[in-house]
Amino acid sequence: MREELLSVGIDIGTSTTQLVFSKLMIENIASNFSVPKVVIVDKEIIYRSEIYFTPLRSPTEIDGTKVKEIIEGEYKKAGIEKTGINTGAVIITGETARKENAKEVLETLSGFAGDFVVATAGPDLESIIAGKGAGAHVYSKEGRTGVVNIDIGGGTSNLALFDHGEVKDTGCLDVGGRLVKIDKNSGEITYLSEKMKELIERKNLPLRVGTIATKENLQPILDAMVYALMQSVGIRPMDDEFSLFITHKEGEEVTKFTCDETIKNSCPITSITFSGGVADYIYGEDRAADEFEYGDIGILLGQAIKTSPLCKELKVLKSVETIRATVVGAGTQTMEVSGSTITYTKDAFPIKNLPILKLSKEEEESAKSMEQAISTKLNWFKLEGNLQKVAIAFEGSKTPSFVQVSEYAKGLLAGMKELMEQEFPFIILVENDMAKVLGQSMYRMLEYKKDVVCLDSIHVEDGDYVDIGKPVAEGTVLPVVVKTLVFNK
Repeated sequence: MREELLSVGIDIGTSTTQLVFSKLMIENIASNFSVPKVVIVDKEIIYRSEIYFTPLRSPTEIDGTKVKEIIEGEYKKAGIEKTGINTGAVIITGETARKENAKEVLETLSGFAGDFVVATAGPDLESIIAGKGAGAHVYSKEGRTGVVNIDIGGGTSNLALFDHGEVKDTGCLDVGGRLVKIDKNSGEITYLSEKMKELIERKNLPLRVGTIATKENLQPILDAMVYALMQSVGIRPMDDEFSLFITHKEGEEVTKFTCDETIKNSCPITSITFSGGVADYIYGEDRAADEFEYGDIGILLGQAIKTSPLCKELKVLKSVETIRATVVGAGTQTMEVSGSTITYTKDAFPIKNLPILKLSKEEEESAKSMEQAISTKLNWFKLEGNLQKVAIAFEGSKTPSFVQVSEYAKGLLAGMKELMEQEFPFIILVENDMAKVLGQSMYRMLEYKKDVVCLDSIHVEDGDYVDIGKPVAEGTVLPVVVKTLVFNK
């Protein structure tokens, strides 16, 4: 069986809005005597939209009407009807995700994609999506090394560290091209973010709204931003000024610098990739005649990074995507079918758009390491302090003993305590064949008071989402849709 799917990815970001159409070929690669395994065997981007500045109605609201007009116009240009879309993702990222009417805008766009991958992406998930869209995870896997991707947009820089293809950590800094806005005609500064105002005050710089901007008087700001990026990847020591650039939730104060808010150097970082709008000026592919062509400092920031130690002390790898990394990394799906050795204590299906928290082999070595890893990584799935529903995934042992299964169950339940209050079953996805005994062990440890769904033969990665359908084959098999990230060479 070979089938073609049409997928759309729509990204409404802090600075830009864009979409991409992809053609995906799926095929059942299992034999006639095996459980079906449908995977993506080929993919091709068939249309890339223009890149638009995200329209805003006010500083706190997205202009949903204009966003819809942009999307409708691009569908028409591509010659694609909404009814022809099989799957897709609409993602609101960065500062736009915090606008008052973000959910309302998503609802108006619901007819333009198949199933939503995620309504709004917090900084951690955005980092992973952009890093995979840029190809950093593939470079890391093929080179068997640590690769960090920095996605530099208008408001923030999202960092994702990959080691041997797996996400090790993420971070987010208030470093971006539109933290300082400039009138293209007069050259006057028209906007300074609160963080930039504080930086200017600390350094006693002669900059304010109304000042004529030059490369020279902006250089201290650019230098500070670049130095914060160097600190974040461990090639320069931390200092008190780093805390200024840490992205934190509204109402939360950061009183001193801390590595907990950016990536931890859990593996040697040898290489770096860049994505986001600023990346084109790091790689030197966009040469603007006017440094303030886009009404901000993005071009100057890219040029400053290009000549900095970031690009001299680390090996710079060419990103597969730059400004389109997030939208390309957000759209396709592949289907799998769980094995027959599964556990589900309640028919709560279908369950849709469930994000994946993936444990590495090292993290699943003991109950304690599983508990610590899950507790830490659950923070990736918080947006404005609210924890999303998640599924925990790990590889598991091929031939586990009963003692080992019990250790898995203890570690999973201890790490998932924060999910206990949600009216939702614990959902576990295991690659190896052990879901029935693991699920039953967890259910027993919960004294049969909390529902458990445990499936095996499912391979997922960080940044993926799953749909779990209603039971088939007399209840012995659950169909699973894995919505994975697109990587296009």
